Amino acid sequence: MRRDLGFWGLTGIGFSNIVGSGWLFAAMYAAQTAGPAALLSWIGAGLLCGLVALVMIELGASRPEGGGTVRWPLLANGRLVGTLVGWSVLLSVGGTAAEISAIMQYTAHYLPGLYNGHTLTLAGLALACGLTVLLTALNWFAVRLFARLNTLVSIFKIAVPIATVLALVASGWHSGRLTDHGGFAPYGYVACLTALAGGGIVYSVNGFQAPLDFSGETRNPRRTLPWAVLAGIGLALLMYLALQVAYLFTVPEHLLGGGWQGVSFDSPFGQLALILNLHWLSTLLYADAVLSPGGSAYVGVAIDARHTYALAKNGTIPRYFMKVDEGSGMPRRALVINLVVIVLFLLPFGGWQDIVSVMGDMYLLIYAASAVAVAVFRTEAGGVPQALNSDRAGEAPIAGWVPGLRWIAPLSFVVASEFVYWSGWQHLRLALPLVLAGLLLFLGMRRPGARATVDDGAGPQRPLAAELRTGAWLVVYLLALTALSWLGTFKGSGHLPAPYDSLTVAAVALAVFFWAVRSGVGQLTAARQAAA
Repeated sequence: MRRDLGFWGLTGIGFSNIVGSGWLFAAMYAAQTAGPAALLSWIGAGLLCGLVALVMIELGASRPEGGGTVRWPLLANGRLVGTLVGWSVLLSVGGTAAEISAIMQYTAHYLPGLYNGHTLTLAGLALACGLTVLLTALNWFAVRLFARLNTLVSIFKIAVPIATVLALVASGWHSGRLTDHGGFAPYGYVACLTALAGGGIVYSVNGFQAPLDFSGETRNPRRTLPWAVLAGIGLALLMYLALQVAYLFTVPEHLLGGGWQGVSFDSPFGQLALILNLHWLSTLLYADAVLSPGGSAYVGVAIDARHTYALAKNGTIPRYFMKVDEGSGMPRRALVINLVVIVLFLLPFGGWQDIVSVMGDMYLLIYAASAVAVAVFRTEAGGVPQALNSDRAGEAPIAGWVPGLRWIAPLSFVVASEFVYWSGWQHLRLALPLVLAGLLLFLGMRRPGARATVDDGAGPQRPLAAELRTGAWLVVYLLALTALSWLGTFKGSGHLPAPYDSLTVAAVALAVFFWAVRSGVGQLTAARQAAA
């Protein structure tokens, strides 16, 4: 792969992956949940995501690789963890398919007949497949061209929200909104925490990890990656805060008789624009509703290709898909197989769309696995000995870009676990068992006594029992999250009331984290001894 990406290209990738069509709705849902105090929720989400980002920044700066978020768990915790995380990432291709499906829903505003209920019609499926082919074709050439096109899309995705904020504020500003209609926190400050998940705030800021998967194509990653990731989060957060302010201060007074919970729109900013006679803005917003998820899908196709490349490097899928085209520096075989997978996810099978809609959330497991990986790598065992990888022999365990990793890593693991838990039982009851099905994939790949057929970078092949012991923490972790999700208050049974459900998740996550780090250090130590 070619190291052609700089700061602005990476920042555009991060920003475009964060900001999809969700910005059109998040301000309304957040206000319904917390009122004006939703502003605090946005700031909290930015801080929490920034905390998780610091861990991934350290990994990207220390060990830059194409599809690094798939590679780091395997290198730190062995092949069972690498397979389960890789399997979840492979399933999360459904998230890209969901973005393309969302584009079809918005396009149906202009071209009726693309949807039949909740599934694509034959015409809708044909158009969605054509769009998938187009996005794949735009990723076919050098990464520098991809970055330039994405930067242009990102500029438009910034310009439309800015125009929305300025137009709404200039046309319909109502003062006193932070104190009227129940005050700043009409539903209590606890609602600020509820809004993080229930209001969709966390998931609106999610996606900041995208530049890390391009770390193997970055010029001077130790200097460029950290600032690009943080800049992407910062730009998105400022945009969301401005949109939240615009929404709070421009909702017509007569709609607030029942408080913020009683205000509901099918298209919040679009309808506000029509109420204020800003028809040009409404038209622009509907156009952006197609382009914003299109930009996210464009980046999603590129990220999926890096993940497939990394999965082939891990040995989870055939090494055939690891091939990089010499002329363009692009993993074209990975792009082709992902094209096929996305089309399969788009097919309107019964119940299939439910699975597609939740699998994008499972990329959140990468955050937890990365927190463990950075804690393992920062130990003495995390160095790279001569016998394991000669071109990186003697390399320091980590770059040291982020101070305080001793406490940031476990806290990041807890935050990542809460992100998964807050997805809600209606999602996790489908997603977590599907991820656990990766255990069957691992057992199918590993016959007792079999020898490794590929060099995946994780050292000599170990007995099956040893791999199971090293990776047992992830299986227990997924089972515990499933049980707690059913017991908890996020669309669960409610047997474990709030806030004790989230506190229990935090306590379990902290215990699992130290178990996982100890297992990872043991795995690396055994690999070093075997290599010696």
